[in-house]
Amino acid sequence: MFDTLNNLIQIIRERKEKPIDGSYTNKLLKDNSLSKAKVLEEINELIEAVEKDTNKIHESADVLYHLIVYLEANDIRIEDVMDELKKRRK
Repeated sequence: MFDTLNNLIQIIRERKEKPIDGSYTNKLLKDNSLSKAKVLEEINELIEAVEKDTNKIHESADVLYHLIVYLEANDIRIEDVMDELKKRRK
């Protein structure tokens, strides 16, 4: 199950290190304003989907993708976020 998430993170990091022309991920990685706007847009779409009970899974996937890209673009590693969450369990 988490293989898909790990693969997504790896692809985003690969795009960051070796950009590919025309890549949407690279566009987001290079344009912090766009990336931020997409995170906010996708969160709002998820909230609306939950309230209307439609497309919740699709919108959740969009939020995760855009959030991970935004984190990577700003040098916030998901591993560090996971470590912080682990600390909070104690």
